[in-house]
Amino acid sequence: MSDLNRVTVVGAGVLGGQIAWHSAFHGKDVVVYDLHQEAIENCRAAHEMYAGIYRADVAATDEDIAKTRKRLTYSTTIAEAVQHADLVIEAVSERPEVKTSVYETMAPHLPEHTLIATNSSTLLPQDFAAATGRPDKYCAMHFANLIWKLNAVEIMAHPETAHYTLTAATEFGIEIGMVPVPIRKQQNGYAINTWLVPLLNAAQTLVTNEIATPEDVDRTYMIVNRGCSMGLLGLIDVIGMNTVFDVLDHWGHVHNDEQMLRNADHIKKNFLDQGLLGLQTGRGYYNYPNPAYGTSDFLSPPDISAASDIAAQALLLTHIGQ
Repeated sequence: MSDLNRVTVVGAGVLGGQIAWHSAFHGKDVVVYDLHQEAIENCRAAHEMYAGIYRADVAATDEDIAKTRKRLTYSTTIAEAVQHADLVIEAVSERPEVKTSVYETMAPHLPEHTLIATNSSTLLPQDFAAATGRPDKYCAMHFANLIWKLNAVEIMAHPETAHYTLTAATEFGIEIGMVPVPIRKQQNGYAINTWLVPLLNAAQTLVTNEIATPEDVDRTYMIVNRGCSMGLLGLIDVIGMNTVFDVLDHWGHVHNDEQMLRNADHIKKNFLDQGLLGLQTGRGYYNYPNPAYGTSDFLSPPDISAASDIAAQALLLTHIGQ
């Protein structure tokens, strides 16, 4: 058993909120911290939504939900949020300057024994180890979205991470129902995002460049990968437009990738600037809680009468492309 029973999640966004709720559901006392009160309120609303999801997906009882709620508190004061923490899980935006600032602000307020884990999906823990003020007590724990059913946590060290830190982080992951995946060498993207980000970027490229509609891109993915409950554009909604934009914009600049930057710009103009964050706000590429990809006929062949209209779309767009 780990000694990590009092947890602070720094960052009340989509995945931060999921980690907080899921940890509390599994018996941990959790403080959710965010600098912005609006983010805290959005997280509270998401937690009420998770109550229903956990009843449906993991057979949670009313007693389970009541205990989970009781274990959760919320704060916009960093010193208050971390003062008793055994483990801090950082889940702020995927931008190096933001993470560094958070660590430097938090460091003076941490108890001596506190471990820190970053939930970064693409950045390396060694890039922020010094800013934490306790590099030996710092590692990466990258959780997947939809944490209650996609229950993987990637564990990554940096050169100064202590063995105890990795052991305790792994034990904590197991205690909250995760399958720990040890990342044997530091690599941007870890395991999951090494293959996922290129897929998401490719899907977004098809939409940005008007090769196919979001629905048709997702149909191709779901038909080829029979059993998938959503396609890649639907997954972008679940991950959240903010996170996907941050990843594409950051790595687009790092690699001078013009198409990736165009994809980031598409998300900014068509979603972020409109206040559409995906599943979090009920609208992204799809409308929630009943997205089109969840309907029984999404992958069904259309009526034969639609053939002419479908052919006309292909002909028109091909001629425009020429």
